[in-house]
Amino acid sequence: MRTFSCQVCGQPVYFENSQCTHCGATLGFLPERQRLCALEQHGDGLWRVPQPQPAAPRAYRKCANYAQHDVCNWMVPADSAEAFCAACRPNQIIPNLARPGNLDKWYRIERSKRRLAYGLLRLGLPVHTKAEDPAGGLGFAFLAPEDANPGEPVLTGHAQGLITINIDEADAPTRERMRLDMDEKYRTLLGHFRHEIGHYYWDLLIRDGGRLDEFRALFGDEQRDYGQALDAHYANGPPADWQDRFVSAYAASHPWEDWSETFAHYLHIVDTLETSEHFGVQIEQRLPDGSVQRSDPDFDPYTMDDFRPIIDNWLPLTFALNSLSRSMGQPDLYPFVLSAPVIEKLGYVHRVVRESRVRG
Repeated sequence: MRTFSCQVCGQPVYFENSQCTHCGATLGFLPERQRLCALEQHGDGLWRVPQPQPAAPRAYRKCANYAQHDVCNWMVPADSAEAFCAACRPNQIIPNLARPGNLDKWYRIERSKRRLAYGLLRLGLPVHTKAEDPAGGLGFAFLAPEDANPGEPVLTGHAQGLITINIDEADAPTRERMRLDMDEKYRTLLGHFRHEIGHYYWDLLIRDGGRLDEFRALFGDEQRDYGQALDAHYANGPPADWQDRFVSAYAASHPWEDWSETFAHYLHIVDTLETSEHFGVQIEQRLPDGSVQRSDPDFDPYTMDDFRPIIDNWLPLTFALNSLSRSMGQPDLYPFVLSAPVIEKLGYVHRVVRESRVRG
């Protein structure tokens, strides 16, 4: 994630901010510019970026979810027929806002989804909504267990382009109980989005992209019975040597899950490295054998063709981040070990993403 600042007063602001905490300026993310900008409302009710010269700046409207519910901070060009921004348009079902607490849960869900949308935008990956492509488009459904049919649990998952999120995942204590019950090292809303979008892009880029043979050579045969594989995983756990070949225990359950877990980690890596680069973070550690590990990313990981610098900077950065987290009495920020086979899989994801970039 890039760093942003208010153009009115220069105060650093976060990607999620809708208002500058220093001067109070209204902020909005402009997807086509990939920038969070301070905006001024004019007499026509539209918003524009302040201009130092007498030019005619482009006019914007707030996304309907920004204007009506304040769960978004993205803008829509005024000349667009769309009511919703690029991040909100894929939504198929939103939480029942008549239920107490659901608006707050939806806000947290959308906050994470916008980070996902930012990453997809930066990578240039194709995104089509269900309205544009009912069969193969992307959609989101945010459901509560209270609104499900009796006996039908709401499961976070992906099916035919529709990503479902159980909104109880937006409640931190509930999510932490789920993490412990499932013996997971990491469980976040953003992690869910990045994992489930991996399933969507498996369909789009692997199955429909003519890459099945090369995928199977690296991840295995996805034609294995998926239900049986998951049942075996939950009954018996992962193989004893899973850390030698997989990024997580769950990735060992089936090739589809291996791909999606690896895809999610790839998104974690490029986004965190971009943040590190924008903050000018430099890591240098001298090892007992006299060698030195460094992390000083001076490149844009979202546009790099070569994966090697990405992983070479990622490994020492995560060791430093984990050490800092432990110094605060917190668990590892990145509690994963990347073996050589996992790095090869990450490199494959990188290549597929680069080959699939939409040129605009």
